[in-house]
Amino acid sequence: MLLYGIVLLFCGCSSWNPLAVRSQSPEGDGAALSEKKVGPRLVGDLAVPFGMHAVKIEAIGLVTGLKGTGSDPNPSPQRVALLAEMQARGVVKPNRVLASPNTALVLVRGVLRPGVQKGDKFDLEVRVPGRSATTSLRGGWLMMTRLKEMRVLGRQIHDGHSLAVAEGPIMVDPSQGKNDKVLACRGRVLGGGRSLIARNMGLMIKPEYQNVLNSSRIANAINKRFHSFESGLKVGAATAKTDKYVELLLHPRYKDNVQRYIKIVRACVMRETESEMVQRLVILEKQLLDPITAGRAARELEAIGKPAIEVLTKGTESDDPEISFYSAESLAYLDQREAAVPLAKAARHQPAFRVFALTALSTMNDYAAYEQLCLLLNVPSAETRYGAFRALWTMNRNDPLVMGESLGDQFGYHVLDTKDAPMVHITRNRRPELVLFGKDQKLQLPLAVEAGNQIMVTGLPTGEISVAKFAVGKADQKRVVSTHVDNVIRAIVELGGTYPDVVQALQQAKACGALNSRLEVDALPKAGRIYSRVSKNDAKDPDSEASNDSTGPQRLLLGNPLPNLFLTSSEKQNAKK
Repeated sequence: MLLYGIVLLFCGCSSWNPLAVRSQSPEGDGAALSEKKVGPRLVGDLAVPFGMHAVKIEAIGLVTGLKGTGSDPNPSPQRVALLAEMQARGVVKPNRVLASPNTALVLVRGVLRPGVQKGDKFDLEVRVPGRSATTSLRGGWLMMTRLKEMRVLGRQIHDGHSLAVAEGPIMVDPSQGKNDKVLACRGRVLGGGRSLIARNMGLMIKPEYQNVLNSSRIANAINKRFHSFESGLKVGAATAKTDKYVELLLHPRYKDNVQRYIKIVRACVMRETESEMVQRLVILEKQLLDPITAGRAARELEAIGKPAIEVLTKGTESDDPEISFYSAESLAYLDQREAAVPLAKAARHQPAFRVFALTALSTMNDYAAYEQLCLLLNVPSAETRYGAFRALWTMNRNDPLVMGESLGDQFGYHVLDTKDAPMVHITRNRRPELVLFGKDQKLQLPLAVEAGNQIMVTGLPTGEISVAKFAVGKADQKRVVSTHVDNVIRAIVELGGTYPDVVQALQQAKACGALNSRLEVDALPKAGRIYSRVSKNDAKDPDSEASNDSTGPQRLLLGNPLPNLFLTSSEKQNAKK
């Protein structure tokens, strides 16, 4: 192998040195090179990503609908800002509104992720400021507010242009108990933010390469691989704006995995003839069949596009799970049906690859991917089941299997006819959503739980369930339904219950033993898991001297950033600036 690499080096072959890239992480960038890279330059050699940081936006908001747990805010810059906003919106006697124990001043925070498009929704975090007399936000509603980038200078709040608007019911985690004031004064509005802008992203050219010619060459290299059609005209994804900056449009296939899109863009070759590409495909095939270099080789092959499909297909046939996965992942983004089975296998049996496999399956338009995701709805793993559901819903939200309905025009409600153990899944991120895995789930009596501040759910001697609403100054309302979970949920919503109210009722029912089904909250596949790479000696003979070496199988931490498809609110806010 060493002799082979030396021959290539001195022959001037336009390809990667097969010994050059040996990243210890399967998803690493391969920055640590054992030898200097030779061959064609890639876009990533000349430019680095720009605009990939999260933008934090904030607002001072008003919460209404509280049950005596609000307060009149203390004099502060926040109060002044909220009064000015209320007056601008024509609120009559705003000071009287703020003095009500059923309202509260809150701090609202959201994050605009890289690549966000105008109209995209995102989660909000809501909390009561320090030293406030407000005791709980449970059951509250965040009134319409505008989010901006904000700074406090001196004793005044300075802000920029409105970047998003926000509104919706506040969900306070009912499992935390009513006596914890700190947690009771914090909540989320799922999908309550709506972006008013599309965030630009692009590539910043390294100082030593900054000139108009290189900027144009980078844009042309990217546009050979990525483009779309507008009014029948072919439009490239990259535009050379200046000698320092190339703007990128997000390709639709990568809308839920922006980080991968940037990696593939940077793996595009700057200039290459047909014969040079053929030579590079030979080298990349050898790298693909080595687990150590498989991840990077697969991304370079994906950047080549259709000419690399045959090589990637060979990779999916490997007995090594790592090689098979990386090959199938790249094939999925090229929308090749051969990717479906290997990716489903990885999602089912390899937790470290699961989140990336499900995301890749969701990008495909082939029925083979749909079929495999449907099978994953019935596996024992909760995160695999729900991950498959989210992938199916992302693939085609109008598909009858997962379409569901908007219950009370508040949250997505989906009842799936699955065969495995019944499960109820609720979300506290991305979008308000409730999924029942299994149609005939029932509640057990006795039962007495709350659904928000005004609704009680109790069992009756007749074996039925009473859902009753008690509101001050209004007539009592009541529904008597069967013990089916579906009927109880619908009754709560019919009486004006919100998504947080339904979540509270289900969590209390589970806590008191009335709900026998599995109750899962945000059972999402995760990144950053360990994968144990087994050597060939280990695989052939577990009792061999090599397999009993003190080092054992190589344990690898998969460091690929979490795809947007499974990104939670807290992970968005913890993203690197």
